[in-house]
Formats: sequence, structure tokens, C-alpha cells
Amino acid sequence: MPSPPALLLIAHGSRDPRHAATVEALVRRVRLLRPGLSVATAYLDHCAPRLPQVVQRLAGAPAVAVPLLLNRAFHAKHDIPAALRAARAGCPVAAVLGPDPLLLAALERRLAEAGLDLASAAARARTGVVLAAAGSSDPAADATTRALAARWQRERGWGAVTVAYASAGGPRVPDALAALRAQGLRRTAVAPYLLAPGLLPDRIATAAEEAGADVLAPVLGAAPEVAHLLLRRYAEAGQGLRAVAA
Repeated sequence: MPSPPALLLIAHGSRDPRHAATVEALVRRVRLLRPGLSVATAYLDHCAPRLPQVVQRLAGAPAVAVPLLLNRAFHAKHDIPAALRAARAGCPVAAVLGPDPLLLAALERRLAEAGLDLASAAARARTGVVLAAAGSSDPAADATTRALAARWQRERGWGAVTVAYASAGGPRVPDALAALRAQGLRRTAVAPYLLAPGLLPDRIATAAEEAGADVLAPVLGAAPEVAHLLLRRYAEAGQGLRAVAA
């Protein structure tokens, strides 16, 4: 039986060393879930190795590119396709990670780790959550984030879930917290909808603390749900590749 195609994980990269460390932790979790699967990581900026180096290392072997992105915005629509073309990587590209129920499960995992009671339906009904995303100049991307927030509120019975952004337009975390309190919600929580630590997550954390949020969750990071979702996207995009090979 031929070996499965490699998983080519494409991350944006950051000057903050916590970013690469988080990506490496996520890759370790993926390898534990799929022993024997070849996993290679490439960065678009700031970190090494860059995409051309990794493509050269793969030497034409079958691979499936999986963007480590939560939303289909500029990086997914333009940066990654352009970088793959420049590197002459003719591999299929998986969909971005979001939106997906597994991400909601990961967000709840992080909120629980931060001390929020998720077992009580009454406690959830008294809690307002700020889904704090990076933000985008792409209206479709922001609409997707808002739809995810609405789904989270509807399916899990939160008192309210509202969106805030660390950059671009839209409400900031203090505004979102104030809006939740104006609705009479007794407890507030901020859930960063971001994969790795860095400038924007730090900005969200500082704003949440200064605005008096009751609970501040960590970023999604190497949550098990994220690793499972990466492998799902890999499998979905790799179906066509395996069909051609067969």
C-alpha cells in the first residue's frame, strides 16, 4: 500500500516565539493522532522554514496543503495560493479550519480551563461571551465569525455571544463587554478566537483585563479539537489526490 500524502501545514508566522512553539505543539499532537503520517510545517512570514524550502524538501512527493487559518480572508484567498504558485507546489489545498463545531468545542475547553462553569445550563444562561477575533477587512470573513457566534449562543444556551475584533473595524472588547452588561448579564467571559499567542491575542487579553471581564480564556493553541480538525481538512482535500493515484 502506498504511503499517504504528506500533510503540508501552512502557518502565517510571527516574530513572537510563542507562535512557532504553539504550531510545533499542534504538530506533535497531530503526529500522535496519526503515527506514520509525514507532517511538514511551512511559514509565510517571520519564521522558518518558508514554503519554497519545504516544497523543495518534499521533492515532488504527494502532499496536501492545510492552511492553519480560522477564516477564509486575505491570507487564504491570496497569500497562500500565491506562495504555492511561486514555490511550484502542485498540491491540493484544504479548506480553512473555520467555521466548524470542533472549534466551538475547543473554545469551550479553553473557557472551562479558565474557570467558567460549563456544566450548568443556568450558569450559561447568565453568562455573556465575547468571541474575540483578529478582525478582517473582508466583510465575508467577518460575517462568518458573526454567524459562528450566533450558532454558539443558539446551540449552547449562552445568555449572549457577541463578536469583538482586535484589529480592522468593528467593536473592540471593552465595547462588547459593555453591551453584554447592558443586557443585564451577570457574568462575562472573553474567548479569543485565535490559534496562537502574539500581538493580537495580547491586545485582547489586556483589553479584557482592563474592562473587568470575569473570565479570560487562553487562545485555542494545540487543543485536541484543533488537531482533529486539521486531520479532517487534510482527509477532505486528499480524497481527490488518492482518486487520481488509484
